Amino acid sequence: MYDYVIVGAGSAGSALAARLSEDPDVKVCVVEAGGQDTVENIHIPAMFGDLFRTKVDWDYDSAEEPELGNRRIFLPRGKVLGGTSSINAMLYIRGHKSDYDGWNQPGWSYDELLPYFKRSEDNERGASEFHGAGGPMSVSDGRSNNPMSKALVEAAIEAGHPFNDDFNAGDLDGFGYFQLTQRNGRRWSTAQGYLHPSSDRPNLTVKTNVEVHKVLIENGRAVGIVGERFDEPVTIRAEREVILSAGAYNSPKLLMLSGIGPADELSMLGLDVILDQPHVGQNLQDHAFVPMIFSHSQPVSLLIAHTPEAHRQFEENGVGPLTSNGPECGGFVRTRPGLDAPDVVFFAGPLMFPDSGLSMPTAHAITYGPIMLTPRSRGHVSLIAADPTTKPKIEHNYYADPDDLQTAVDGVKIGMEIARQAPMAPYTETYYQAPESDSDADVRAFVRRRTHAIFHASGTCALGTVVDEQLRVKGIDGLRVADVSIMPKVGRGAPNATAIMIGERAADIIAGAVSRAKAA
Repeated sequence: MYDYVIVGAGSAGSALAARLSEDPDVKVCVVEAGGQDTVENIHIPAMFGDLFRTKVDWDYDSAEEPELGNRRIFLPRGKVLGGTSSINAMLYIRGHKSDYDGWNQPGWSYDELLPYFKRSEDNERGASEFHGAGGPMSVSDGRSNNPMSKALVEAAIEAGHPFNDDFNAGDLDGFGYFQLTQRNGRRWSTAQGYLHPSSDRPNLTVKTNVEVHKVLIENGRAVGIVGERFDEPVTIRAEREVILSAGAYNSPKLLMLSGIGPADELSMLGLDVILDQPHVGQNLQDHAFVPMIFSHSQPVSLLIAHTPEAHRQFEENGVGPLTSNGPECGGFVRTRPGLDAPDVVFFAGPLMFPDSGLSMPTAHAITYGPIMLTPRSRGHVSLIAADPTTKPKIEHNYYADPDDLQTAVDGVKIGMEIARQAPMAPYTETYYQAPESDSDADVRAFVRRRTHAIFHASGTCALGTVVDEQLRVKGIDGLRVADVSIMPKVGRGAPNATAIMIGERAADIIAGAVSRAKAA
């Protein structure tokens, strides 16, 4: 018996487990479907794409996307200690102030959340108004220093965009270099930042390779979880609470398997309905990415990452191409006048990144393009079978709202203008993957043909509909959700930073609830 059982040892779950277990009188168990984070490529930043579709990836795909020519879109998610923070591109970018204020939820405004961002952070630039030092998560400047990244930033400035030295210091607008969750040139996941330093606590138990099938609910209260470990049944009881930190796809899946979801859909699958909650799995959002690829003859892309010199640089000094996170640089823009904040961000990486990273690069190249930050389109996650091992059906509905498609078209045109600037000339010899022309028709066709996910799913157990401001699942006692699924809107950042903050905030909420109960 534990006080708290946390499902998912990812970005939010790891932070939550570590913080709750700081109280020696609390027994915490965190269960993870994947294994230990010992795969070598996890810790070599430039190898993150080699983790796709391996044992550390849930390896999801969307359903056929109607506005993308009925293509299925690859959706990797971390299945390992650290979750997606162990397989992602390591960007540390919070949302804009207006994103959090726009959630319109008590306790979740930007000013109220900034202390949690800072508490989690160990920024190599030191503490400041916007940054923390000494926290669990190492946040560092990139060490790759690829000349293509420098050229892209210079070209954006020549095209009229401002330089931005810190995307987490209030204003997002402009181009510059992203800070990363790295330490000494190596990945720094939440497993490394939170779980491993806490592993010797007698009140913290970390169970790997446990695939949870559902939450146990008795008399309207969550009392534990059931699942399997190596094909053997597992039951883990929670004296106080179960907290789902399984992500935007798996948290709603688990709620529905537990009988919490749209009653008609659950009944059709033969599942017992405990709570008719039609909002579970709805409100799914993601940042759509339209990558353009320009190939060239300069031997500076990540194709050189496997040379003996690159390995020596990495092993001895933690620098060089193997430290590259992929999207080393980029920038935020507003595609139309009158916007309160940017609606597009460009990610740029010194490599050929075709087919969502699932195909081999064939030449030296730079890949960059617009990412739509404020989508109006909404999708959903649903079940297609009562078997808990069945993958959920994921429908993102990219560009279902025509405004999103127009934003993508405008973003591609801005990107093409940057590509034409002088600093980019050595790296744009061949338009390997780009629109046929600048006409709206050609750009629109390119967008539909080339859009893929940038893997920022959120929103499926949203604050205000599925959970309250205390992250409690409405209508069920002893059950909370704490991960990016609670975000009402995906916002303008890379959600990993927000996921970590959610774990930090959830720990304080839960500890406060215990203190209030004791006082009463």
